[in-house]
Amino acid sequence: MGLFWITSLTTQGQVLMNKDSLLRLLPAAREDTNKVILYINIGQQYEGNDPETAKAYYRKSRDLSQKIGYKLGEIRFITNYTFVLNMQGRFDSSIQLNLRSVELARQINNTEYLAKCLFNTGTAYQYAGMYDSAIVQYEEGKKVFALLKNEMLEARSKDILQILYMELHRYDKAIELGESAIAYFRNTNDKYTLALSLSNTGLSYVNIGKLDKAVSYFRESLALGKEIGDLQIETTSMLNLGDCLIQTNKYNELQPYFKRALELSQKMGARESEAIANRGLAIYYLWKNDLPLAKKHMDQAIEITAHSGQRVQHRRNLETLSNVLFAMHRVQEAEEALRTSTILGDSLNGELIQQTTLQLEKKYESERKDNQIRLQQASIRQKTTLNYMLIGGAVALLLISFLLYLNYRHKQRLQVQRIQELETEKQLMATEAVLKGEEQERSRLAKDLHDGLGGMLSGIKYSLNTMKGNQIMTPENQQAFERSMDMLDSSIKEMRRVAHNMMPEALLKFGLDTALRDFCNDINQSGALSVTYQSFGMEGVQWEQSTAITIYRIVQELLNNTMKHAAARTAIVQVGHTAEGTSITVEDDGKGFDPLILKGARGIGWTNIQSRISYLKGRWDVQSEPGKGTSIHIEINS
Repeated sequence: MGLFWITSLTTQGQVLMNKDSLLRLLPAAREDTNKVILYINIGQQYEGNDPETAKAYYRKSRDLSQKIGYKLGEIRFITNYTFVLNMQGRFDSSIQLNLRSVELARQINNTEYLAKCLFNTGTAYQYAGMYDSAIVQYEEGKKVFALLKNEMLEARSKDILQILYMELHRYDKAIELGESAIAYFRNTNDKYTLALSLSNTGLSYVNIGKLDKAVSYFRESLALGKEIGDLQIETTSMLNLGDCLIQTNKYNELQPYFKRALELSQKMGARESEAIANRGLAIYYLWKNDLPLAKKHMDQAIEITAHSGQRVQHRRNLETLSNVLFAMHRVQEAEEALRTSTILGDSLNGELIQQTTLQLEKKYESERKDNQIRLQQASIRQKTTLNYMLIGGAVALLLISFLLYLNYRHKQRLQVQRIQELETEKQLMATEAVLKGEEQERSRLAKDLHDGLGGMLSGIKYSLNTMKGNQIMTPENQQAFERSMDMLDSSIKEMRRVAHNMMPEALLKFGLDTALRDFCNDINQSGALSVTYQSFGMEGVQWEQSTAITIYRIVQELLNNTMKHAAARTAIVQVGHTAEGTSITVEDDGKGFDPLILKGARGIGWTNIQSRISYLKGRWDVQSEPGKGTSIHIEINS
């Protein structure tokens, strides 16, 4: 929850107003910067209880900011919108938007907003586990903050930095920063930020075993959350207190904390918190020996984490499920759950090992020189007796044999990897050939339609017009003739529309960005769907024609699917290009669906989308639930 909320000092009176008062101001508000801020203030009132409604108001602030050219409003939209995205675990989208806010802050040359946006971007990277990128953003943000000499901002930055140090297991440093932030916010009336600092610092005390100190901070944070009516803070405090009770074996006190946390999580749609609360209740009922109820709560927790990508929580759920199953004497199922948990834990540990490999390599170089010196000294000592020499030779022989074995296994893995790479290249070449052939055929048919059939129809129209001037017709024949001419005009327009869809001229003449914008505008004009198109970093980008056409087809197919299946009223298309690659996001407010359906999908539309993404060596993520719309995010490395 470590984000800087960017608000305006001129609107503090509005922020103190309740939700109903703010909503009553909305109908009479003019389309200016004050209405942008009003939208944001209303969204903040919903944020802790109804995140989706909060996001809807934030998007209204963005649309109005773009309409009136208010870049500061766009920055405020991003800051508040990404707060909710982080709360919902959608870190990739949060990172992209926060990077955009940094770019906007540089454009308006505002030091304070630049520092805040850098810290927000660092926080998004941190939540995504990309600590190196987070540190880069934080370090630049700290340098900018130092120029401001603002105690409140300094305290807020300390609270955010303590979360990073806690993730890096530097708990002493995290506590030092957290206590400093708490001391400052106790002297202010900012109860919300004080509650966050207390909760964050309490977690550091938990990690060093000072549970009494942690519990006192969690209880104070809980009281503040209830006082200001923030359900997110109340839920987090309940879960933290429940965890402390588990660690101190006070199982008889667990139920009220996890039961309340479950109710609040379900109300807010906070799925990760809901899974943790279910696990806590399962532990309580396991202690009560109410095994059916314990199994019921664990099934609910597993169902959430199995489909949400929360792998750490899923591993913990599997471990707890295994304990419940063992208590129920369902040994085979318990062993299977425990085995799955172990495999998942090994996977997570493997990722952690990859992250630390570079650091170990640096340490290895210095240690290698020390080892050489020690080996030389050992060699001198070994020469004193024949026994030491024989032992050293035997150890060296074993070591060499072991290294040879490792080298052999490594070569085998490289061969398997090379075979897989060749198969992948073969598939990509086949896909490329199919896509190129398809686009060539589209281009040929579009040209034939436009130049051939189009020319013939235009010639027929000219001939008929000439014939009309030389003929004397009855009124009935005149009317029939005019209807025929109208039908001929409609045929020519339809032929041109089909040719344009097969190979848009704007894509070839003006580039990808213009073609996508025209395509979205065409859909808007048709009235089938209200589409908002946004792009950043697309100016001056020189695309290969095959890449541009493929990206255009992906967006075209996604929007066609939205119109056919989603029953949506609005959709958002975002396309961004940076030095790291290209990102595409298509969101709608339609009826949504279970993403698991796509694993067995055999439709041509989704198959074409997958083929084109694979051709561009990209990856995709689909977020959707029944009744909650759909968001598809695609990343393509450049």
